[in-house]
Amino acid sequence: MIHTITLKALRPDLPKVVEDIGKKWERYIVTKHGKPSVVMISVEDYESLMETLDILADPEAVKGLKKGEEELRKGKTRSWQEIKNRLEKI
Repeated sequence: MIHTITLKALRPDLPKVVEDIGKKWERYIVTKHGKPSVVMISVEDYESLMETLDILADPEAVKGLKKGEEELRKGKTRSWQEIKNRLEKI
């Protein structure tokens, strides 16, 4: 869930906000003078976003994702056992 909090309100609530971010995967937009200033997210959230950006920056990876989505729409799927067997050969 994304919360909006003013910088003034954040100061006394910072320990609770940090705990919510770490334990509940909450996200906060901190406003300053009524305008969004910063976003607070967990390290795990940040790392996941960075990994997604890396994948989306790789044209071959994006091509593979699109191919996979198309195969899924066409019903071309593989069983877990088929995937497991293929990975064991690598």
